[in-house]
Amino acid sequence: MSRRSIALNESLHDYLLSVSLREPDLLRELREETARVPQARMQVGPEQGQFMALLLRLLGARACLEVGVFTGYSTLVTALALPEDGRIVACDVSEAWTAIARRYWHRAGVDRKIELRLAPAMQTLDRLLLEEARAGSFDFAFIDADKENLVGYYERALELLRPGGLVAIDNTLWDGRVADPEVADADTVAIRHLNEHLHQDDRVDLSLVPIGDGLTLARKRP
Repeated sequence: MSRRSIALNESLHDYLLSVSLREPDLLRELREETARVPQARMQVGPEQGQFMALLLRLLGARACLEVGVFTGYSTLVTALALPEDGRIVACDVSEAWTAIARRYWHRAGVDRKIELRLAPAMQTLDRLLLEEARAGSFDFAFIDADKENLVGYYERALELLRPGGLVAIDNTLWDGRVADPEVADADTVAIRHLNEHLHQDDRVDLSLVPIGDGLTLARKRP
């Protein structure tokens, strides 16, 4: 027993992966290709992807929303975890990064499940709410995008979720910078603001999980 989460050094992290990770070859290949680009830190780790897939299956999710695609690892994890009739609305602005994603989605045979919308995510979310009347229609939302708009993304995602649906937000521990009062750059301040906003939000059940760079889970209360 322990009263706090264990710290993972490199050897313990390697052990964790060795006894728990069941990563399909195509996901591993995508992760390895992404590791060669300068922005590789933007990708979720494989153990986080597997954890999210487990959550999706526990939810029985069919309709998912993703804000921030990058090279498509988390989208592919989601698509593989969904049933045949599952669908994902994936929001991003980069043609270049999502071109990599599309290659892997096609190779995995899941591209039919994914609707990629290349536009500022706030515009896409507002369109889903206001023009397409899809409030309350999603089971799961994953937010992994620019930090300045996090609260706006969260608020819209929460409105789009059904009661009992789950929103997951990445990078909420931000490599520990959120806990350092001397760090005051715009991204860190924005994540602190989101964390405080969530802590006070009685519309959700809340847990900040120390996996990857911090993953916040918020279940929309009925």
